Amino acid sequence: MKKLILSLLIAATLHAEAQVGDHRNDLHIGGSAGMLLNRMDITPTIKQQYKTAPTFGITARYICEKYFTTICGVQIELNFANLGWKERIEDGSGNTYSRDLTYLQMPMLMQMGWGYEQRGCKFIIEAGPQIGLNLGSTEHMGGTTWDTSRRPNNITAQYGLDVDHTIDYGITAGLGLELSTSIGHFILGGRYYFGLADVFDNSKSGHFSRSAHQTISAKLTYLVDIIKTKQK
Repeated sequence: MKKLILSLLIAATLHAEAQVGDHRNDLHIGGSAGMLLNRMDITPTIKQQYKTAPTFGITARYICEKYFTTICGVQIELNFANLGWKERIEDGSGNTYSRDLTYLQMPMLMQMGWGYEQRGCKFIIEAGPQIGLNLGSTEHMGGTTWDTSRRPNNITAQYGLDVDHTIDYGITAGLGLELSTSIGHFILGGRYYFGLADVFDNSKSGHFSRSAHQTISAKLTYLVDIIKTKQK
């Protein structure tokens, strides 16, 4: 009797596990393009407005499991992004200033979706770490004459200041809507990136104690099936 009860419990447990999680083996590869809005979280504060720029890259996604109605996977991207900031100069000088900071970025995301896997729409949420490598910096200065004598709080150290930390890292999260068709997967999504690494020297001898990126992005991604789970 004990052996019978134990056998029944084991069989029930295995059956429950099989019902909860259905294995998937779906690999999708493609590309993405979109626009981003970036500003710097910088201390001492500099008046800014969001700087717009394009972004594009390649994407690989692996769907590994389906729990009840939740489709789970991981996604890795390699993106080119033009970050930086655009100052709002209101001191009567007529000057304009923006800084382009170009990056090669790699988001590593956990992704969950609800909806249709093969044909139809699916709602997506995703989040994870992101690292980046600074590829260069370009300043854009405008105005008849360059006059910094009336800048608020005399904050002018950012002009001509070299990038001290080329490695960027932070956390990104977003939402998306995916349309799966016979020719591939079309995903329209938006994300927010919160940088944890400072661009400039944040030591006591540095000019800024905080100088990290904050980015809002919207992208359209197209993925094709490389490996596809056979549907029953």
